[in-house]
Amino acid sequence: MSATAYEVAVRAEAELGEGPTWDPDSGRLLWIDILGSRIHTYDPVSGRRSVRTAPQHVGAVKPRVGGGLVLNLRDGVGLLDADDSFRWLHHEPVPGRRANDAAVAPDGSLWAGTMRYDEAPGGGTLSRFTGDGPVDVVLDDVAVSNGTGWSPDGRLMYYIDSPTRRVDVFDHEGGRVANRRPFVTVEDGAGFPDGLTVDAEGCVWVALWEGAAVRRYTPTGELDRVIPLPVPRVTACAFAGPDLTDLYITTARVGLASPPALAGSVFVVPGAGKGLAQPAFAG
Repeated sequence: MSATAYEVAVRAEAELGEGPTWDPDSGRLLWIDILGSRIHTYDPVSGRRSVRTAPQHVGAVKPRVGGGLVLNLRDGVGLLDADDSFRWLHHEPVPGRRANDAAVAPDGSLWAGTMRYDEAPGGGTLSRFTGDGPVDVVLDDVAVSNGTGWSPDGRLMYYIDSPTRRVDVFDHEGGRVANRRPFVTVEDGAGFPDGLTVDAEGCVWVALWEGAAVRRYTPTGELDRVIPLPVPRVTACAFAGPDLTDLYITTARVGLASPPALAGSVFVVPGAGKGLAQPAFAG
């Protein structure tokens, strides 16, 4: 097991930084501040950054085929067109509930999670969205829906409901999942699994909330790499850059009485591995 050094990519004070996503068309990293209702972009070549305000608390932002963004928002899933016009794809406000992490599957569908603000068990969901069909609720008994990702061949789906301390794995085919079973369990004292990404070797990288680290697990569930970080609330990770070799990591400062100086910043581990190209939302 090896440790890997990090660098600070974006020094920020995000309340709840989340959802790093590489947009190959623009050559920029997208990431969000959920509770700040902000969508951030970062160009790793020029260092340029931009910030825009989302209509509501925003759990995830992903590129769309043909341009624009899909937003997992407090009250549903919205579409931001290339001309900045906004419309709802699915509008379903539920008092006390908000959006959380989301991912785009190999077929271009969006798998979007929700949770209650009070994190009550069973208050969240994981749902599948296409651009032209009804919502398909995949899981309806979730506490904190978090990291979702697919194996390189698309036959496995990894998923995190954070309070379980587990990364689970499903068989995946044709937009359907079955045979849920534990992949790895994070031991007491090491934090809670939050966001995840899968690399080209099929290894699963897991951000640890209250664990001050990102871990990499092999396809057989063996822990083989740890990236320690100087902040406790590590939220998500993703490969980015033109060659998808740099691992970007988001963090949070929410709820910390005395946040470390870098809490809420985005970190990067250059040359950490080789990521998988992420599809855009086909809607």
